[in-house]
Formats: sequence, structure tokens, C-alpha cells
Amino acid sequence: MSDFRVIERTYSDDPDKLSVGIANISATVPDIEANKDKILRACQLFKERGANVAVFPEFALSGYFWDDRDDCLPYMQEACTDRHTDWIESELKPLIDDTFEGIVLNNVTTGPDDAHFYNTTFVVGRDRNYLGAEESYNKVFLPGMEKDYTESGRDDRLIVETPHGNFGFTTCYDYLFNDLLREYAIKDKVDAIVQVASWRAAANRDYAGMNIRTDHYYGDLWNFVMPANSAMNQVWTIACNAVGRHGITGAPFWGGSGIWAPSGICLIQASHFSEELLLVHNVDIEGARADEHEEFDYAFDFKEIYHPLEDSRGFTRALK
Repeated sequence: MSDFRVIERTYSDDPDKLSVGIANISATVPDIEANKDKILRACQLFKERGANVAVFPEFALSGYFWDDRDDCLPYMQEACTDRHTDWIESELKPLIDDTFEGIVLNNVTTGPDDAHFYNTTFVVGRDRNYLGAEESYNKVFLPGMEKDYTESGRDDRLIVETPHGNFGFTTCYDYLFNDLLREYAIKDKVDAIVQVASWRAAANRDYAGMNIRTDHYYGDLWNFVMPANSAMNQVWTIACNAVGRHGITGAPFWGGSGIWAPSGICLIQASHFSEELLLVHNVDIEGARADEHEEFDYAFDFKEIYHPLEDSRGFTRALK
């Protein structure tokens, strides 16, 4: 396990609070077995160091799609989670105990037809039916080529209630849609969003007249929206992103996994270039959110102006 660089911090001295491990790692494409080995080794290390939960990036088992459908589709079919439940049951699940309570994974799962998958986030726990419809989350918003390979989860959400707080889940592009985050924060009253991603780094934005240019716009956006959405919704964001380059296309992923408090303040953030494991002990998930509400409760103030639409999770400013 010495090939992992570990960044370890302690939030409080209360051992009953949540200790969370975040794997800022790359997936090898195409090499499912290498990815399994890396996930297992990271879980073992997190467990040894006292984590209650381990979080992995989007497509941690398979790696990301690429354009050559004749090569990519059969590889993804082989990587489909449904084909690897024996590994989950025999290698990952035995790690779960009273202290190491869960492993958050994401991967493709069987979709509506042979040519399309669902992009599914699920929690491996002692008594969880982790691929069950009520206990997994299918990515809702699909960018770019993902529309060619995956089907949207539409109105899907996942809320996991734990002794440490209530957690909602988003996957990558989902996090840019504040209506979904508002549903979690105001309707479902989650304390934290767990955001798993294969968020890319490279994109150009050029404002020549202002002498401003960036070649890593997507990465900049990650660093902007994590604190902004945490603060606007007064929820924790526990974000785990892939890092490194895609093994076939060479596309770089931004990394930058981390934890943002309900104030929007970043408490810890991993490298944008290299693999790291983050481990933060004794995070007071519910207490910090309550502290924010004591000063200003955005949800309370929002509901004074906006009203819920009948038979909907949406809101309007129209009078009742």
C-alpha cells in the first residue's frame, strides 16, 4: 500500500463523529482487474486508519468512455457491475464491520437495452441491497458522449440515513444543476451531498479583449461550484473526483477531491495532478450544518417567498 500518498486530518476530538476516506485516484483503461486491485487496497488502508466510509470516483471500476464505440461498448459490457458482484461480495463486503460501515462506488450497470447502461452510484454496506432501485442512484444529467452510452435516471435521488447525518448523492455533471441540490437540501433535508465524478480538466475559454484565457476551464468550474453550491444550500459537499489521464484518449481529469463545509469553506482538497487518499477524522456533519442555520437558515427564508407546486418537488414565487 506504500504507493498511495495519504493526507490525514482531524476535524474534532469526538470519535463518534464521521471519519471519511476519499480516493482521489485514476482508473486504468482498459484494465478492470487493475482497478479492482486499486479499490481494494485503498479500502484496506482506509479501514486500517479508522475510516467509517470510503468514497471512490465515478467509473472507478471501468474508467471513462471513449469515442470508438466498437472497442468501448464491449469493454463497458464486460465492466458492468452486474458481472462483478462476486468480487464485491467476496473482497469488499467482508471489510465492512461496526466501524468501517460503507463503501461508495460508481460504475455502469445494466440499462434498458444492450447498447445503453445506467451510470449508477451505490453504497456497499453490511445489510444493503446495493444495486436495488431504492438503494442506488442513476445519474440524471448526461453530458456529451454519455448520452450515447447511458440512459438518464430522470427523477432519481438517493438519500441514505446514518447516525452521522443524512446524505444525498450526485454524479459529476449533476452537481451543476442547483434545482436537484435544492431538492436534496430543502425537500429531503440532507446534511451532506456525496458527489462522485470523472470531471475533466481541459477546456478553453478566451476573452482576448480582457487579456484573459484559461486552458482548464472545466477544472476552474469544479473549484468554483463546490464551495458555491455548498454555501447556497447549506450542506456539506464530500466530493471525489478522478485524477490523471485517460488511458486511451489522454484526456486529463481534474482531481481536486475534497470536503466543503456548509459555509462553503474548503476544509481539504487533493491534488489536481496525482493520486492521493484523503482521510478526515471526526467530522461533525449535523452540528456544523446546525451552526450555519443558527445564523441564517436559507431554507426557512426561501420558503417565505417561494411556495411548493402542487404534486411536485418544485417551487414557484406565484402566490398561493
